[in-house]
Amino acid sequence: MPSSTIELIGAPIEIGTSEPGAVMGPAALRTAGLMRVLHDLGLTVRDAGDLTPDGTPGQQRDLPAIRAWMTEISRAVETALNGGSLPLVMGGDHSLSLGSIDGALRHCRRTGQPLFVLWLDAHADFNTLETSPSGNVHGMPLAALCGEPGFDALFDGEPRPLLDPRRVHLFGLRSIDAGERAIVTQRHVNVVDMRTIDEFGVVAPLRRILDRVAAENGHLHASFDVDFLDPTIAPGVGTTVPGGATFREAHLIMEMLCDSGLVGSLDVVELNPFLDERGRSARVLVELVASLFGRRIIDRPTDVPPLEA
Repeated sequence: MPSSTIELIGAPIEIGTSEPGAVMGPAALRTAGLMRVLHDLGLTVRDAGDLTPDGTPGQQRDLPAIRAWMTEISRAVETALNGGSLPLVMGGDHSLSLGSIDGALRHCRRTGQPLFVLWLDAHADFNTLETSPSGNVHGMPLAALCGEPGFDALFDGEPRPLLDPRRVHLFGLRSIDAGERAIVTQRHVNVVDMRTIDEFGVVAPLRRILDRVAAENGHLHASFDVDFLDPTIAPGVGTTVPGGATFREAHLIMEMLCDSGLVGSLDVVELNPFLDERGRSARVLVELVASLFGRRIIDRPTDVPPLEA
């Protein structure tokens, strides 16, 4: 990882979704021992607490209220990165990535690095207000960040860095709406869907992504949605889709990300303790985050002598 200092940023936002409960996600991750696990790995951890933007909580599709959240999250992420820390944003619904990725983009504009996004999610989250069947903004952050029209109320015409859709990698996709499918295709977004994973596993597709980021000296932002996992493993999410990643596949992804040293910022989103089973999903997420930050069964030797005949 680029930094051994982790800054935990709670983002208890749920106005991007119509399913209540994600507001409890940051507290559940803390209760499941996230800070302790990271400390045990020898990392310096600072818990910045939960963000609380000014104004009323807002209702679903309330873009000005989501903008208030986005502004606070963006500022917190950019400040952490500029200070040399790795921000870990705990959600909260996936609309929080409007802020976390915006903050990473602003940091990368200062450093001159290209920003890549690894979107570990069952969904593409590339809808616009026009294409979305539900109107839930947690299904729109990538479209807004990449400059699709219709999101003026989120940005109020302010100059901002845009996310290059060709540097977005959707990984684990298995549910996409017709309108966003067209946008994803037109914008040349990179897609590793579950069929690809079924055919080739996670190693080869992820290695290609990591090689590309490394070749361009990029900053990699990983955004992990609980529904990336199969719901039999992590039921605590409001948008379950059968056929997701297995526990071992997810751990392997985290271990490969750790080995790459490329992840500079991270989201863990859509944890809904109200829908969970005795904290099972929160504990799984803490285990996965631990793998991303270096927990392993045994150190793998880099120079292995040949076996004796």
